[in-house]
Parts: sequence; C-alpha cells; structure tokens
Amino acid sequence: MNVAQCLTRGQVLGLPRLEAQILFLHAMGRSLHDRAWLLAHDTDEVLPAQLEAFEALAQRRLQHEPVAYIVGYKEFFGLRLTIDKRVLDPRPDTEVLVEWALACGEGLERPRYLDLGTGSGAIALALKSQLPAAEVLAVDCSADALSLAAQNAHNLALHVSFQQSHWLSQVQGKFNVLVSNPPYIEDHDPHLAELTHEPLQALASGPDGLQDIRNIVQNGPNHLEVGGWLLIEHGWNQAAAVRALLEKAGFKQVQSKFDLAGIERCSGGQK
Repeated sequence: MNVAQCLTRGQVLGLPRLEAQILFLHAMGRSLHDRAWLLAHDTDEVLPAQLEAFEALAQRRLQHEPVAYIVGYKEFFGLRLTIDKRVLDPRPDTEVLVEWALACGEGLERPRYLDLGTGSGAIALALKSQLPAAEVLAVDCSADALSLAAQNAHNLALHVSFQQSHWLSQVQGKFNVLVSNPPYIEDHDPHLAELTHEPLQALASGPDGLQDIRNIVQNGPNHLEVGGWLLIEHGWNQAAAVRALLEKAGFKQVQSKFDLAGIERCSGGQK
C-alpha cells in the first residue's frame, strides 16, 4: 500500500481528511506540518509496521480521543504545548480571548494578569510570550494540570507563576486583567458522552453550565484593580446570560467578542 492509499484508507475508516493526514505523518515520524511531503511522496510504499501504527492511531481517534492527546502536543498562539489527558486540548477559538486580554493590557508598563483554570497553561503562556514585561499568575485546582503547565513553561523558557486554588479562593492581590476559560457545559449535556477522554471537571459546570462562571464573576471584582477587566470564554449560547451576570456584578463596558465561526464566544467587563 502506498501513501495515497493509506490516506484513503483512513478516510474510509471515518477520519476527516486533515486528521488522516496528521495521524499518518505522526505514524511516519514526520512533522505534522509536512503535508507537502504527502503530495510529493504519494506513490511511496508504506511499510507494514507503519501502516499498522497508522491504523492504531486512527482507531484511537475513532474512539473520540483528541488528536492532541494522540500526537502529544498542540500549537496554540504560535507556541508548541505538550498536551495529555490531564488537561483539555486548547482550541483555536480561545486565541480570541488571548487577543482581547492583550488589548486590555496595552499601555500598561507592567500589566498583571491572572489566568483562572489554566489547564495546559495555554492562555498564560501566550500572554507572557507576547508581553514579556507582564506578571502572569496561572491558577488551577488540579495539581496534575499545574504540573503539565509548569512543564510547558519550562520547555518554552517563559516565566509564569503557578498556584493551586479552587478559582479565587486561595488567590491574593489584585490584577489588571483576569482571564478565564472555565467549564461551561451543562452537567447533563448529551455531548459529554463522547468526551470520555477529557477531564470531566474541566468541562461540566452545573445544571445550566454557568456555576463556575457565577463564582468567577461574583468574586472577580475583589481581585481587580479599578479599571481592570474580567474576560471569560463561554458556550455558544451563553453570551447574553454571562453579560447579565457581569452587569449585575457592577461591571461597566460589558460586551462580547466573536470567535472564528462568528459566534459570541467571550464576554467581559471593566471594574
């Protein structure tokens, strides 16, 4: 079987074309960005061991295991992050949240950022990579997640502080920007049945999916400087509810930002 036939085989099994390409490149020990190689070598013969490795990866994906878990890393905001089952796979749409947080810190000589529920460290490390003078504290309730986030910080030579805390319960001090991508799926959402590989505590948040967001909005003002911003990523249909929570808590300039698909994905306000 040649390269082109292997990729067709992946699609026959049920993989989207791009995922088949990524997993095949991983099975071949090549860079996941090297899709040009697939075109240039489409008639090359694939060894039986390589085909076996590819099909094993394909079966893992067909069981809904995230691609990032299978290959062991994910690119986010130009950073290569190690990813495994201790944390969620960072999504490209979350880069919108990072861009908004960077804009909120503009003009400050040494902005102080707090990333709540940091997971892999994606948001905190992206902020630090773009604003080297910023002070960034990354918080998570999971010691396993913090261990992986610290590993990513070390690998990227980015100095970010880490603290274990259930949201803001153990956090001290005030910040210019508080940013969070918390759990926001309803506890009984049927889609959770397919997300068996990811940590459940990082996905679900009460009957309406807003339990953790309420906690953050309620306690956030105590940890923000006057003029500071609270920015939160949320579900596709939660923007109006999150804006209402922010307004009730006394935030000004409450607004939402659109993700790559044109959905109101992040909401925030200013103290």
